[in-house]
Amino acid sequence: MGHREDLLEGAKRCLLQKGFVRTTARDVVRESGTNLASIGYHYGSKDALLARAYLALVEEMGDAFDQGNVHDTEPGSVERFERVWSNIIGTMKQPSSVWRLSMEVLALGDRMPEVRETLARAQREAGRGLVPLLMGGTEQDVSDETADTVGAFYVTLMTGLIAQWSFDPDSAPEAGQLAAGLRRVIEAARAG
Repeated sequence: MGHREDLLEGAKRCLLQKGFVRTTARDVVRESGTNLASIGYHYGSKDALLARAYLALVEEMGDAFDQGNVHDTEPGSVERFERVWSNIIGTMKQPSSVWRLSMEVLALGDRMPEVRETLARAQREAGRGLVPLLMGGTEQDVSDETADTVGAFYVTLMTGLIAQWSFDPDSAPEAGQLAAGLRRVIEAARAG
């Protein structure tokens, strides 16, 4: 690996160990075996590197969403919804869950504007990735309008779940509860 990749891997390890605020450029350099100048050369700033490292961690986590028998269910069905969210919630239960870093950005975003801006731009693409997993099709087929509506709905649900699982895991909902709630919302909409 070159310095760019070493920095990214070192930054990922630092984020998981220390979070955004407590990670210094020197921590990343020590963890990656590189030098301070290489951060600016390859990423522009420590915050830009940390934002990219966070996105890489989230992308790696995304593979866990599509495990098991998700594709044995009808795309767009409540059953698919429950299986996918069960997988997603499973990633939130892990001891050093990457999702806790999201809460740090939400709480301290004003102190990390470059990180916040990068992650805000990435939300649309996150929604675009969730849509085919839950509704079928491919990511390339998800229109901007669908990403901005259905995708935004899923990202909002995920952000709320991250908050609940980070703050109070003992009372955070499981996928079965979410599916039951969705069924009731659908029934109410059909009745109305």
